[in-house]
Parts: sequence; structure tokens; C-alpha cells
Amino acid sequence: MAVYLGIDTSNYTTSTALFDSERWAEGRPAVRMEKKLLPTAPGALGLRQSDAVFAHVQQLGGLAAQLFGKEPPALAGIGVSIFPRRAEGSYMPCFLVGQMAAELTASALGVPLYTFSHQEGHIAAALYSAGRLDLMKERFIAFHLSGGTTDALLVEPGEPFFRITPAAHSLDLKAGQAVDRVGLMLGLKFPCGPELTELALQCEEKIRVRPTMKGADCCLSGVENRCRRLLDEGKAPEYIALYCLKSIEAALEGMTQALLERYGELPLVYAGGVMSNVIIRQKFESKYGGIFAQPQFSSDNAAGIAVLAALSAGGDVCRERKAD
Repeated sequence: MAVYLGIDTSNYTTSTALFDSERWAEGRPAVRMEKKLLPTAPGALGLRQSDAVFAHVQQLGGLAAQLFGKEPPALAGIGVSIFPRRAEGSYMPCFLVGQMAAELTASALGVPLYTFSHQEGHIAAALYSAGRLDLMKERFIAFHLSGGTTDALLVEPGEPFFRITPAAHSLDLKAGQAVDRVGLMLGLKFPCGPELTELALQCEEKIRVRPTMKGADCCLSGVENRCRRLLDEGKAPEYIALYCLKSIEAALEGMTQALLERYGELPLVYAGGVMSNVIIRQKFESKYGGIFAQPQFSSDNAAGIAVLAALSAGGDVCRERKAD
């Protein structure tokens, strides 16, 4: 077997994954993954980095034990995310936990260590889970929507695998922040995405919103304010939940249309925790042919990092094929 370990210690998930390139070549399930959200206090909107580092230290060892089981495979290499983006000044202390564990393990086993950005891992995980790793050799537009990012990226083949050029972004609040702030406003548990979606699906009213756009960039800070006003006016929680998601959907559509006009008809890939939302996903799959990560590979995960490690070692996995 050619098995590669991936580690990702981001906000707000500790994640480990194994990718078996031989099983992938045989058309069999190739990824095994264990991940766990970082604990947050009730009503809290996120974590301080010091608390996130401490939580990752507590959780990583247990997840690794679950991942490897009683008969750990021989590893051919290890991949780890060490910064949010491959850009100057991109840094978060929580990634040091995964980096330290990966460096120690690689040294102890005498196997290669490969380092990536969290963003690169998200893109690779989305392509893997959609069965479209072949796009790694092509030009496409990727959207990464989470608590820390609302970015549209022009992705082209490059070093180490992608050349990523920022194409558009939110000028203020990020999509995941809007979801969590509105969710906490409605008494939901952080991170609020899954519960907000369940609530929104209960609303049968038609909701129309107009995004605030500046070129291809969007503004999302008004979403929280409008949802607060709706709550003060006595609107039902399910209406407010759907209004929030439809507002994000409208902004995402505005970005999508602007970038298709700028770059032409390129494949569209959607990743990040917010993109696991079924309401938004249905719209962009049907209207734009959007390529979405499966939910477990859309939120923070180490699967893409493990896949990139296999590619770094020379594994030929870049072809179209249905994922697990």
C-alpha cells in the first residue's frame, strides 16, 4: 500500500486523514478520516488562538489513535497544513500543533514530510470528494466560504500544485461569521451552520434579497443588521434563518456572475464549511453546474492534505473518478 497521512489543525477542527493511493487506483474507497470540532463555551463566538492551540493538543493524539486503529498502516509520507494561505504574512498559531506533530512523526518514521496551506487542502478535498481531481491540471474558479474566508480564487496549475490568484472576496464580514452571528442571535449552538440550515428548511415563505456588490466583491455586514431588525420586528426564527442563507446565496451568485464575465466559462468549484449548506448547494449545482465537495469534505478536514501528500510523492491520482 502507498498510504499518506494528512493533518490539519485549523479553527475550529482537529482533523487527521489517511489516503491510500493504491485503493484509489483500484476504484475502492481511499480515504479514512477522523476529525473533531474544538470545544467552545455556550454562547461564545469562536475561540482565542491560545485556547484553540490547547484544544488541538488535547484532541490530536486521540484522533490519531482512532484513525490508525490496532493495525496502523506503514506510511509512505505525511502532509500537514502550516498556514491559512500560501501568502506572505498568512499565519495562525493553531497550525503549529499539526506542524509539530507531523515533523515529529515524519522524523521518527523516516518518511517525507510535505507542507501545504489550509486553503490548498480545502481545494484538493473538494476536487477529491467530487471525483474531479483531473481539474488540478486545468484552470478553474474556486470559492472558499468559511468562518474566516469568503474568497473567490482563480486556480491554475503551478507550484506546488496550484497557482492561486485572489479574484474576489467579501469586503467586511465573512459568510461563516454571518451564519454564526445570526445563529447565536437565534439561540443556536456554535458553530451554527447545521442548526441554522435545519431551521431555514422549515420556512415556506419566498424570500427575495439583493446583494451589496462592489464589482465582483461583496459586502455581508448588512446581513447581520437586517436579521437583527427582523428579529426585533417579531419575524419567525425560521424566516430569519432562511433570510440569512438567501443573503449569502445572493452575494455568492453576484460574485459568480461577475467572475464568469471576467474569465469566461471556467469550471466552478465550491468549498468551505458554508458550502456544505444544502440550500445554497442546490442553487449553484442546478444553475451553474457548480462542483461541490461532499459535506464531510467541505468543512475543515485533512483529506485534501493527505491527497496532496500523495501527489507530492509522485502518485498519479489526477483523473476523473467518483469518490468514496
